[in-house]
Amino acid sequence: MPFHVEGLVAIIVFYLAILFVGIWAAWKTKNSGSDGDRREAIIVGGRDIGLLVGGFTMTATWVGGGYINGTAEAVYVPGYGLAWAQAPIGYSLSLVLGGLFFAKPMRSKGYVTMLDPFQQLYGKRMGGLLFIPALMGEMFWAAAIFSALGATISVIIDIDVNISVIVSALIAIMYTLVGGLYSVAYTDVVQLFCIFLGLWISVPFAMSHPAVKNIGFTAAQKESWLGSIESLDVYSWLDNFFLLMLGGIPWQAYFQRVLSSSSATYAQVLSFLAAFGCLVMALPAILIGAIGASTDWNKTMYGLPDPTERQEADMILPIVLQYLCPVYISFFGLGAVSAAVMSSADSSILSASSMFARNIYQLSFRQNASDREIIWVMRITIFVFGASATAMALLAKSVYGLWYLSSDLVYIIIFPQLLCVLFIKGTNTYGAIAGYLFGLLLRITGGEPYLYLQPLIFYPGYYADKNHIYIQRFPFKALAMLTSFFTNIAVSYLAKYLFESGSLPPKLDFLDAVVARYSQENMDKATLVKSDNIILNELAPVNPRRSLTLNSTFTNKEAFSDIDSSPELSNAEDNLVTNTK
Repeated sequence: MPFHVEGLVAIIVFYLAILFVGIWAAWKTKNSGSDGDRREAIIVGGRDIGLLVGGFTMTATWVGGGYINGTAEAVYVPGYGLAWAQAPIGYSLSLVLGGLFFAKPMRSKGYVTMLDPFQQLYGKRMGGLLFIPALMGEMFWAAAIFSALGATISVIIDIDVNISVIVSALIAIMYTLVGGLYSVAYTDVVQLFCIFLGLWISVPFAMSHPAVKNIGFTAAQKESWLGSIESLDVYSWLDNFFLLMLGGIPWQAYFQRVLSSSSATYAQVLSFLAAFGCLVMALPAILIGAIGASTDWNKTMYGLPDPTERQEADMILPIVLQYLCPVYISFFGLGAVSAAVMSSADSSILSASSMFARNIYQLSFRQNASDREIIWVMRITIFVFGASATAMALLAKSVYGLWYLSSDLVYIIIFPQLLCVLFIKGTNTYGAIAGYLFGLLLRITGGEPYLYLQPLIFYPGYYADKNHIYIQRFPFKALAMLTSFFTNIAVSYLAKYLFESGSLPPKLDFLDAVVARYSQENMDKATLVKSDNIILNELAPVNPRRSLTLNSTFTNKEAFSDIDSSPELSNAEDNLVTNTK
């Protein structure tokens, strides 16, 4: 395949444009009057992201390289088809559910990261444990899409995969480093426009190629690209669908957009706009997958065997762009794929560094850290996490398998914990740890074909694939998630009963989760809130350290009229005010 100088020039121009927008956004941030709290400006954009930019950046976070490549692949692969392309509907519904149930309580209470409510209720230890699957999800996702981008560029312009991955990662890291969420948000606007334009320009050229049959005709054939769901696979299909729908909620990349909104209502609207945007952006990828399934590859320069037999089905989108479109059109499509990758990778890197700087470094170890210190920690971790994701993309042979497993852990561990911390009163650290461990145990023992991990627990309906790896048809992921959820509740109430009834002495409450309500923790709850921004009856009685200041971590001024005020909580408020004085 010849080396395309024009393609290289096109991708360089595209990258320079993205870098320029990112640096401009960083300059805009610096001169926007938000110098009083640069940390919040970087993490949540000063909480003034509008509907237009917010809708674009939230949509672009989901519509990444994995989203469009994976959707095209699912539609193309024989035996799967559109029926198994679950990401567009699954992620769109996750955004709808996030907007309906999670966006308002998270934004109203002025949290800065997704882990804030966990540390406020369960303490810093549990926040550190939950940081692990959250970090794994973000890092492996960034590595997976960097890897996909390198392969895509190598298909279309025949450039070295390693060079393309490294350059793409450096660009994303650079503008994220200097501008934080502002740079990510504004570059997302440009990137989403490039994705939409690049893919839709490519579709009519690919569809009109002589080797491509009418997709309406092929849809009616026996091996249709519409696909079907066999009765034996219904439970497996549902298991994966719920993973996408519910597991798509507890990601810092999502809540970073929610918490950057100027109000709780805006946060909900952004979620609904992004859900619609995800559906719209999936349409060209679906059509490209259908085109690939309707192509006689023997009539193209690609030749036989087809992409399925060459085990290149995951690259069907760049293959269609390369072999069914004119050269200059394929470059537009390459820009679309590059934009999709960078729009997701920068969000993942920023999300991971935000959680580390705030929830691990500041709230767990350095409560008195200055704003400047936190900013530098964020910058260092953006570079470290970005470099780590790049190294994994270049070295790991099963990046997608690792991301697949880590996304399962986000669904099985973090989602039920988020339900408990926001909606179930009375849960505590003991229940959270028990739910964490039970969920993790059930997921690992269920096996993982992508990593060639054999199951230890065989559920009904399992079978062996061609590699002699056992596949579970039973929805064991949903079972693990529900087990984690109910274990949290059961153990929390059991611990509460045993300590409050005197069955266990107070000295055994080593986590300070029931008797003392972890008032002896180094990270007091008082460091999570500003006194003028949240009602005190949400907090348990604590003895704040006099050396600490109430850091400016929440900025929302909305009233909390929907929060109950019980006599017990009112007493807690009185005690806290008395102790503070």
